[in-house]
Amino acid sequence: MNLLYCACARCLGPHSRYLCVRAFRNRYHEPHQQNLWVPLFLLKRKKKERHRLPPNQRWVDHILKWGEEHPGIQRALPEILAEDWRLTVEGLVSNPVELTWEDFLALEQVVSVSDFHCVETWSVKDQKWEGVRFTTIQELVKPKKDIRYALFESYDGYTTSLPINELQGDDVLLAHRLNDEPLSQPLGGLMRLVVPHKYGYKSPMWLRWITFSRRDKLGYWEKGAYSNSGDPWRNDRYTLK
Repeated sequence: MNLLYCACARCLGPHSRYLCVRAFRNRYHEPHQQNLWVPLFLLKRKKKERHRLPPNQRWVDHILKWGEEHPGIQRALPEILAEDWRLTVEGLVSNPVELTWEDFLALEQVVSVSDFHCVETWSVKDQKWEGVRFTTIQELVKPKKDIRYALFESYDGYTTSLPINELQGDDVLLAHRLNDEPLSQPLGGLMRLVVPHKYGYKSPMWLRWITFSRRDKLGYWEKGAYSNSGDPWRNDRYTLK
């Protein structure tokens, strides 16, 4: 296939932002009335969309709800009232803390829009999260210089971990709002971790404990079939391939 720009007067004139599609496919120009005209920005948008979706993923219109559209690891989801909620942050840190809900909401709040990728081959575009950056928590507790990992535990007993350097992005949040609504219980409310560049199992729901550590510790799924890296862009889903 010969991919050639149309070089006629119309294409080089006021319509220069358009591509004569058949001129792409044929070495010889055909009459304009037989050609298809496609704005360049649409072609660029399509290319961008293709690169936006990780390998072997498909778009769906919402994040599946645990306990309703997807089974959880426990029969019943954790029910945590705001007055009972606590987040403990400890380990190799200079200033361990136990935050109440009021303490957590008093920290700097930010908004971040990102795509969400589940290891079960579905992804959701443009999810608007609101919460506290992980780096804000990190600055609060002041980890020792030689720590390398953060270990996470949830109210339902779920565990996972990530290297500290994977948690430094501005889009890595401890989120309590999604798409301008309080985070619902089936999506991890009151609060969950969000790490957009990893599969969803690295973004624990109902988060209650963060431990800074020199050593990694395999989590609930990583002890079984799922990869410890959880990198959607490398299609790194399973321990055994």
